[in-house]
Amino acid sequence: MRELRAGTRGSRLALCQTDWVVGELRSLDPGLIIEVRVIKTQGDKVLDLPLAKIGDKGLFVKELEAALLSGEIDFAVHSAKDLPTEVPDGLCIAAIPERVDPSDVLISNGLGLTDLPPGAKIGSSSLRRRAQLHNFRADFEICDLRGNLDTRLRKLETGEFDAIVLAYAGLHRMGWADRITEKIPTEICLPAVGQGALAIQAREGSEVVGILQALDHAESRAAVLAERSLMRALEGGCQVPIGALGTVEDGTITLQGVVASLDGRSLVMGDASGEDPESVGQKLAQVLLSAGAKEILAGLRAQG
Repeated sequence: MRELRAGTRGSRLALCQTDWVVGELRSLDPGLIIEVRVIKTQGDKVLDLPLAKIGDKGLFVKELEAALLSGEIDFAVHSAKDLPTEVPDGLCIAAIPERVDPSDVLISNGLGLTDLPPGAKIGSSSLRRRAQLHNFRADFEICDLRGNLDTRLRKLETGEFDAIVLAYAGLHRMGWADRITEKIPTEICLPAVGQGALAIQAREGSEVVGILQALDHAESRAAVLAERSLMRALEGGCQVPIGALGTVEDGTITLQGVVASLDGRSLVMGDASGEDPESVGQKLAQVLLSAGAKEILAGLRAQG
């Protein structure tokens, strides 16, 4: 009988995701005993500042990675979008299970993006969403919205916002998809790198990697790795307005990407395709940089 220790953040969504992974592993090997350990990350501790003001990569994963490296846990379950593109030496992404729809969604009192009144107040913690929504409608007032899913929904219910924008995947996993007013087309808002996917991290070369690989979904891995390659090539982080979406059909990866200024006035989109995730991401990065993303990113870095 094998005993494993899984690490996770303590939010309801993180626990829900980890419970799903644990359930899948136990269904493959009923003899597995898996203890779930909750580890608080910096992003969970600092709730009174916008994520962009904290300004650190790995806000929701560093403590989990440290616990992995120290041997406190055997694997960690992350939302793939939280995972920095550079994985620490000694760790690997052992599995990326089949991805849930990566779209962003709008939740409001019934009005869609087009129908919201002029100057509508929209809650979002993402600079990527802010930039693309401003590009779609410059009159929107985009306000910072931090907290777990239930906290964000409660702020909408109390009237702090006319609408909020969230990822479909989290609502789906929590069983709250009926709250969605509108799925936002990717033509308006490309998702975050890795959005909708889970990334299960383990110590490289450990026996656990072989156990976790049973949950890996080849197409989802290829799509997410291509998106991460794009982000790495652009030297972006979760606090830069970069969106990406990879899809795989008959072994060919098609990757769309966007880079935008914070106010949404400058926006560059492009796509690339191929069979190797790393190459596709690098190819699209060059397309975007040549089309004006280089100047946008330089401006963002100058702003700090």
